[in-house]
Amino acid sequence: MSGVQVISWDTAQEVLTPMRRELIEQLRESPPDSVRSLGRDLGRDKGQVSRDLAILAEHGIIRYDTDGSAKKPRLTQDHLVVEPVV
Repeated sequence: MSGVQVISWDTAQEVLTPMRRELIEQLRESPPDSVRSLGRDLGRDKGQVSRDLAILAEHGIIRYDTDGSAKKPRLTQDHLVVEPVV
């Protein structure tokens, strides 16, 4: 399916912490101009946001678009689906 990323249940449990889900939701609602502005929008430290984004990037959930020196985090797909346990 186009625009959909599927991750395993185990990966979701490890990666999708409440703080990272908050990042994903913010990226979906209002893509930021930079990591710093994302942290500011959420009232979080830029370093913490960067670490969480790095983990999401490792799992292909986000990517970075660059604009000069600014890294703009973006979702890689419109939808993220956790595969069910069967």
